[in-house]
Amino acid sequence: MQVQLPIAPRDAVLPDYGADGLYGFARGLRDWLREPGAAWPQAGIGIGERTVVVLLIIDGLGDGFLARHGSGSTLLAHRVRPMSSVFPSTTASAVTLLHTGLSPAEHGLNGWFIHDRRFGGVIAPLPLLQRGNGPVDAFRLTSRLFPYDSMFRGAQRPVTVLSPADLALSRFSRHHSRGARILPYKGLDELGPAILQAAAALQDVGGLVHAYYPVFDAISHAYGAHSSQALSVFARIDTLFGALSAALRDSGAVLLATADHGFIDAPPEKVVPIEPASDVARMLAAPLFGERRAAFCALREGAEGEFDAWAATELQGKAVALPGKAVLESGLLGPGKPNRRLRERVGDRVLLMERGWTLVDTVEGEKPHAMVGVHGGLSADEMWVPLIRSAP
Repeated sequence: MQVQLPIAPRDAVLPDYGADGLYGFARGLRDWLREPGAAWPQAGIGIGERTVVVLLIIDGLGDGFLARHGSGSTLLAHRVRPMSSVFPSTTASAVTLLHTGLSPAEHGLNGWFIHDRRFGGVIAPLPLLQRGNGPVDAFRLTSRLFPYDSMFRGAQRPVTVLSPADLALSRFSRHHSRGARILPYKGLDELGPAILQAAAALQDVGGLVHAYYPVFDAISHAYGAHSSQALSVFARIDTLFGALSAALRDSGAVLLATADHGFIDAPPEKVVPIEPASDVARMLAAPLFGERRAAFCALREGAEGEFDAWAATELQGKAVALPGKAVLESGLLGPGKPNRRLRERVGDRVLLMERGWTLVDTVEGEKPHAMVGVHGGLSADEMWVPLIRSAP
């Protein structure tokens, strides 16, 4: 599927929804799990191979970061190639893909925040919080908000999912790991032994160990994409990968690592604020949703022309504004049958930020959250993630 936008930010990397992107990687995984004897060509696994696969998902590890800072690392030494993330290049969209094999158009989680009037308007589907208004709760919440299955449900190969203890049993995690054995862990020191133990348990039958590590993402948000703190976490992850590679070498297991997105830094002078009492805030029918780097806007009836005029002047050189309909038709959110709520979740206008720029609004009751490192946009550092492989 080829993405065709009428206009895009400068130097934009459009997502590859074919075999070579993160989408194709996840689809290959889903087919391998569900079809006995299937190959997984993106992972180098042939037809009929009874293999233990360890998949380590390092939240936020971009291919650009690896190229700049990975000299001498085990991760860079085992890098196979880059893959494009999905749009938006963010955890909610890409991690959900890696649990389901569904594009953002299909699963409908097109950003950290989405718009769903059934649950109060703008909500964060992973922690299940409303913007500025506390937890989301409703009858049959998860089945209505996530009307699709995990790729692990119905899998013909056993799957173990390793997640941080504070995330593993959340409603989002339980739904998206259904069909797998869920094992919580605490910290990187516990993750390595847990992976090896889970892989050993699958040795006679083959299967998948799906391990998720979010700390690199959190540190990059707080301190920056190239900060000493991010480099320190990367060094610890690299040590883990090296130890896993050595420990699994004689077992016949395949060790893979990839990410959901990369990062850029957003300097304060490139933040576009939308104040609550401003003219542009009065044009909005709801708070912004999506991401700071890819904002979806619901407009008040009759405000379209005024909003477009504001975007053309105030956002010139800072963002590209597109009608929501154009984004839906472009394929930017991927192939497949669109989620029934997708039109609502894309909104009337989509603002795709130029490199380094972010858009931030304020919601009453919501604590302002400063971020040094950001993602969600179409720059190369956000969109390219590495495929890393260590095998016998």
